[in-house]
Amino acid sequence: MLRVFVVLLALLSLWGCGASPARHGPPSESDIASLESMILALGPGVSAEEAERAARVAVQHSRELAVSYQITGSPLWHNTQVNLGIKERGLCWHWAEDMEVRLLAEGLETLEIHRAIANAFNPLRIEHSTAVISRKGDGFERGIVLDPWRLGGTLTFVPTLEDPEYKWEERKEVLARKRKRMAGRSAVPG
Repeated sequence: MLRVFVVLLALLSLWGCGASPARHGPPSESDIASLESMILALGPGVSAEEAERAARVAVQHSRELAVSYQITGSPLWHNTQVNLGIKERGLCWHWAEDMEVRLLAEGLETLEIHRAIANAFNPLRIEHSTAVISRKGDGFERGIVLDPWRLGGTLTFVPTLEDPEYKWEERKEVLARKRKRMAGRSAVPG
């Protein structure tokens, strides 16, 4: 009984954490235009048509995912519901994966989609995943974070190295470090 009380208390304390739920209305044309400008500013060789299309898809798809994931509260509250099996999807890596897949389906030729992770080795913060868009040939660190999880379906977009909330690392590098740590733990001396 005490355990149930502690779990309920923890859940209630998470209720107010994170951003307010997104209002799942139509995406803001000003957000699309702002993101388009940021994508164009990634450098020469970025197609204006692709910048507009990628911006529109990213902003619209964020809203579509919020509806699909049935977002009704803060991101941390939704994570709790997913982890308890109440909701099927909506963890940050779901958003990142679905955003990556949707943008890759556009067949962009002058832009690349990357994945990034923050707080992977920080025991004081929860790990967070996102998609990043960059100019073709540039690394993720020269791109723009596309984070729909942070505001529950309203896209946060910010230059990767200027994100005030997270210090991003390339996903494949984080996963390689995790594999190396796991291999070290499972190695039998001898």
